Amino acid sequence: MAAPLDVCIRGAGMVGRTLALLLARDRLRVGLVAGPTPVQAAQDVRAYALNAASRDLLLRLRAWPDEQHATAVAAMDIRGDEGGRVQFSASREGAPALAWIVDVEALLSRLREAVRYQPQIEELEAPQPAALTVVCEGRGSATRDEFGVNFQVTSYPQRAIAARLTSEHAHGGTAHQWFDDGNVLGLLPLGGASGNSLALVWSVQEPRADELLAMPAAEFEDRLQAACGNALGRMTLASERMAWPLQRAQADRWCGAGWALAGDAAHNVHPLAGQGLNLGLADAETLAQVLHEREYWRSLGDEKLLRRYERARKADVLAMAWTTDGLQQLFAQPANAWAWVRNWGMRGFEHSGPLKSWVVRQAMGRPANFLRTGRT
Repeated sequence: MAAPLDVCIRGAGMVGRTLALLLARDRLRVGLVAGPTPVQAAQDVRAYALNAASRDLLLRLRAWPDEQHATAVAAMDIRGDEGGRVQFSASREGAPALAWIVDVEALLSRLREAVRYQPQIEELEAPQPAALTVVCEGRGSATRDEFGVNFQVTSYPQRAIAARLTSEHAHGGTAHQWFDDGNVLGLLPLGGASGNSLALVWSVQEPRADELLAMPAAEFEDRLQAACGNALGRMTLASERMAWPLQRAQADRWCGAGWALAGDAAHNVHPLAGQGLNLGLADAETLAQVLHEREYWRSLGDEKLLRRYERARKADVLAMAWTTDGLQQLFAQPANAWAWVRNWGMRGFEHSGPLKSWVVRQAMGRPANFLRTGRT
């Protein structure tokens, strides 16, 4: 007869698999339950921007993809709609990279491989009883309702369009972002510093999303070219386009007796700062650390113990949600007065010195001082 589980993780995506690997290192017996497989295009064209803290974590777990699938971002160039501009440089910060752009499929493959070779982890078809259940099922989680969680959702009138592109000129490891008329266009470098492959994330107003998705490829490329001002020469589609609705969401409770939420099951933020998966991986690392440091007499599902995890993460997640929401709202305002204010702010921030350096270090995950638990 199999030994009982210590932890049952519902959801076998990035956050669920990372948490399973962390807990297995503490010799906990972990069950990993895959949720329903989402219907996606044949090629998953998404890419994640991972910061240094996330990279360090995945390296420790031996789940970091090779250089072909994890491109270092040496610089960022962010432009507003009326001449505002902010630029960041890794060399200026004395860092090897501002972030790394990682293929979704490559990262998942490495995590699956690491889980397969970890005897403490059992992959399950259905949940089993355990001292602690952790819900990592993503934003569409069905399990939250079982624990009486209220998931407060604010929908943006936008969808994110993603695709892979090939550019005429090499990207040089620079990530580009444009804010224009309520839309946010991001071009993320892939294929190494000398590559010319890009991941597109274009957050556009709802009426425009259907139009862009229905366009023939050549017409879509022309619209894209006009939106980014020929920054990298001619760009051509190298994949199908996919899209998803955007929302900000927050669970009113992240834990209770014998259960906890992590990742997108607990919170969603606007993707304009590229911090969604970084937040989820930090959840996994913090929860694993809280469980590792528990008093010998506390069970894994002790509610007071799990509250330490909630307190340690909730403030950071809320701060990121407010920041991304504030930026989205600011750049969604069409009035000329607002355009002047936001672009004046961008120009001031570009020359702010220590403030700019502090913000970029926080986004990079340096320092990764996210555990502030206290004891109860």
